[in-house]
Amino acid sequence: MGLQAKSHTEIILDSIADGVFTVDSKWKITSFNKAAEKITGINSTEALGRHCWDVFRASICESKCSLRQTMETGQEILNQAIFIVNSKGERLPVSISTAILKDENGKVIGGVETFRDLSTVEALRKELEARHSFFDIISKNPQMHRLFWILEQVAERDTTVLLVGESGTGKELFAKAIHSLSPRKEGPLITINCGALPDTLLESELFGYKAGAFTDAKRDKPGKVAVAQGGTLFLDEIGDISSALQVRLLRLLQDKTYEPLGDTRPYRADVRIVAATNKDLDTLVREGKFRQDLYYRINVVRLVLPPLRKRKEDIPLLAQHFIRKFNLLTGREIKGFSPEALAILMAHDFPGNVRELENIVEYATVVCKEDIIGVEHLPDYLRPFQPANVFLALDEKQAPYSFERLERDFLIAALKRHHWNRKSTAQALGIHPTTLWRKMKRLKIHEKQFAPET
Repeated sequence: MGLQAKSHTEIILDSIADGVFTVDSKWKITSFNKAAEKITGINSTEALGRHCWDVFRASICESKCSLRQTMETGQEILNQAIFIVNSKGERLPVSISTAILKDENGKVIGGVETFRDLSTVEALRKELEARHSFFDIISKNPQMHRLFWILEQVAERDTTVLLVGESGTGKELFAKAIHSLSPRKEGPLITINCGALPDTLLESELFGYKAGAFTDAKRDKPGKVAVAQGGTLFLDEIGDISSALQVRLLRLLQDKTYEPLGDTRPYRADVRIVAATNKDLDTLVREGKFRQDLYYRINVVRLVLPPLRKRKEDIPLLAQHFIRKFNLLTGREIKGFSPEALAILMAHDFPGNVRELENIVEYATVVCKEDIIGVEHLPDYLRPFQPANVFLALDEKQAPYSFERLERDFLIAALKRHHWNRKSTAQALGIHPTTLWRKMKRLKIHEKQFAPET
């Protein structure tokens, strides 16, 4: 009878689409169903009798085993998302649930864990994210999507492109996208930061030099222009170069020729130029600090990259992207930001733009030991944030902030910035106007409450 019951149990377990395994009190696997074999690529005969951590090599096995937690506390875990490693060494996203096994006397004799393959779900998530990404540039902002479209058009030709935007807006990513979409994609993409080097060193780095050109020049050294032959040369922070170097750069753009230091022969430059700046070149031209003829040479196609504060609907999307990035680098399983922490990010103006957001997420993933990043895990300069100070001048005697109150004040501040225009406010927040209207109704927000006194 016992053998028959066991046979029935095996048949039932093998008919389940989810992977199921059980362990005894010594953490050795006592059963391993067909779905578990299929998901892991490990045969049951190999798994039986081995410790579960040797079979699954999951991200939580060493530090925070869910099954151990269930067996020690008696609390079941449902649908926890983790990664396991299959027989091919590939990381697989799975959802696990755990429970304890007891004998007829109620004594704990082991545990059971079920796991569901989330590879299809993960593939769908990546497909949805791909709709908001363009060569590693992630955005759902309409202005950014217009830039993506323009990039596709100009990348096919050797037209010089000028990228204008604040530091941290992703100018180098745009340069990489232009190069990757161009006929020169098989050639090199060479970057030089014009603002990071003194004038004399920048000239030799850009054009190279011949042996004997100066005291320490023992042998010929090719410059970035020569190295970029057949590819793209990205001149970052071009607004910082001196007037003398601007003359030589003008010749490169105008005649496609250059001379290394110490040489009098002109060399042909087969490169496409992409330039970038965070300065107002129009003002520099008027002040005589930037040559007008050079400006017209680089300003053929001008793309202005919006700062992150003007596309705040991208903040949650980018934050989640960076969380996944640092999860992969560190082996963590952080799910996201708490509503309160995300509200603080949404209220921040990000003077450092996307680069600053990435740094914030990296810091938070280091200090956060849970699976949700809270307010306490944000950098110091963000944590002192007081909703009363940022959103509204509220009475200090009022009750402590609830998330609902935080959300209400955040929406009021957003509406005020957009002069109570629901359509533009919703667009800035990345939500549908109807969703905003429902939130206003639920939170009892009415424009007339905040109308200025006459």
